[in-house]
This record gives sequence, C-alpha cells and structure tokens, in this order.
Amino acid sequence: MSIKRNLLNNHYLFLNMEFPVAINQKIGLPAFVKAGISVYLKREDLVFPLASGNKWRKLKYNLKAFRESNARVMLTFGGAFSNHLAAVAAMGKYYGITTIGIVRGVELVCKPLNPTLATCKQNGMQLIFVSREEYHQKELGNTVLALQKTHGTLYILPEGGTNALAVKGCAEILTPEDAAFDTIGCAIGTGGTLVGLANSCKTHQHIVGFQVVKDVSITARIRTFATDNNWTLVQHPSHRGYAQVSNSLVVFAQDVLQQTGVLLDPIYTAPMLFQLVQMIKDDTWTFGKKVLLIHTGGTQGIAGFNTRSSLQWPVG
Repeated sequence: MSIKRNLLNNHYLFLNMEFPVAINQKIGLPAFVKAGISVYLKREDLVFPLASGNKWRKLKYNLKAFRESNARVMLTFGGAFSNHLAAVAAMGKYYGITTIGIVRGVELVCKPLNPTLATCKQNGMQLIFVSREEYHQKELGNTVLALQKTHGTLYILPEGGTNALAVKGCAEILTPEDAAFDTIGCAIGTGGTLVGLANSCKTHQHIVGFQVVKDVSITARIRTFATDNNWTLVQHPSHRGYAQVSNSLVVFAQDVLQQTGVLLDPIYTAPMLFQLVQMIKDDTWTFGKKVLLIHTGGTQGIAGFNTRSSLQWPVG
C-alpha cells in the first residue's frame, strides 16, 4: 500500500470526527443597537486552524472522495491570494496528498511568492502559473491536459472548492440552536457556502448572500445546487468589488476589532459586515431582525494584503 494510502487510513477517523461547534458571538455595533437588530457572528474561523472557516467544510467530503478514488493527485485552481489554495495545500500536507495549484497570472513566475503562495509551497503544493486565458478554461486548459498524461487520474476541485460535496460539508455549519435566528448571512465568493446554508436551514429562515465579487455566473451556480428559493443576493453600492479595499473598510475593521475582539478578513467577512451596516443606515435592510452571519475565515490573506497595499489591515 502506498504511503499516501497509509496516511489516509491513519487519518480516516479524523474526517468523521465531530469538530467543536463554532460559537455565536454577539456583535453589538452601534448601528445594530440603534436599529433594534440583533446580530451574531458564527466564529467558523476559530474551529479548524489548518483550513479555517468554510474551507475545511468544503474539503471534508472531497477528501473522503479522494481517498475512495483512483486519483493520486488533487488539483485545483485559484488566484495569487486564494484562501482555497492555501487550505488545499495545508490539508494535502496533513493527509499526505500530492497537491497541484493552477494559479491565475503567468506574470507571477518572475516575481517573489507572496505570503499565501509561499505557504502553499511550504506545504508541498506544486504551483503552476498560467495565463488568464488558459486559467479561464480550467480543467480543459493545455496545462491540465498535460498533467493528466503525466499523473494519470487527477482529483480536480473547482476554483473556490464549490461542488456537490462542498455543499454537503457547508450544510453542517448550522446547528439546532441556530433556529432562533430568522436570517442567516454569508459572503459570496463561488456560492457553495450559501447553498449549504440554504439547503439546511429551517423553513422560517432566509439566507442572504452578500456579494463581494461581480460574477454573473454565481446565480446560475447557486441554482444548480440549491433545493429551494429561500435565498437572496445583495450588494450595497458602498462595496467596490472583489479585493478592492477602501480606507473606510480598513477603519471599519479596526473599529470592529477594538469593539468586539473579532479579526475580520479584507475580502469576505469585513465587506459583508460593512454592507450590512450601510444597508441598515440607509434603511434598505428588508430582512429579519435576528441575524446570524457566518465568519468564513480568510484571515491568512491579511499578510499578503499588507504586502501589496498602502493600506494596512489590522492583524489582531
């Protein structure tokens, strides 16, 4: 039996363990108190450090599927600061899985690795940089086709990790105690977390997805996996778009850290909370008054953000 199979067998029980339940922390920002809205943050970011937030949930059943497949390599895709790539690399090292990351941006070959990609490499991930045109082709690109000839069967994870097995993992985020909330909110990257929440929430609950990326395919992707229409996507005009961080967002994150002790990430959770505050101030929040937001992790990306931006994100 191969070393990979031995390692997977040794850790197989780990995949079936019940992880600690994420705490729900009340976020009593002045805007929420003034509006009479109760807002809690589910601290998924604290549950599993190797792949914090929603990342380990997306990978949980995919790792089991990999073990049961004939694949010898797990391949996936991501940008230069991808939380997903970082999580796959970390879990690959933990389970003894060979991982390959197809990274968007062939120009990065000649540049020093940023903190995210450096960590991926330290965790054993082979990084392959491709043009944006080839990246757009994903598994149909020439690089992936060549890798299939070299490595044989590949276990291919989509960008962001969203597939049916990822949705199954994200459906485990909510607990029976969360039935007290009428609205569940999460930031939207590829949509997998929202679908998991929508498929597992109670009938009286509505899922609100805060868009942080302008991707016209998100709605169709969600509908592919969602079993109900109990969800809505929102985007406040104050949010500039994916990875476009303003000084006001940095100040907001600093204030939240000082007031609550919660470290937000600049791409997902901070924009989500910021958008909610702005919608409440603008009186455009039309959903419930008992709100549970999901902290989907991503704080590993802060170091990379601070190396490329004149704005300095708080580090806790």
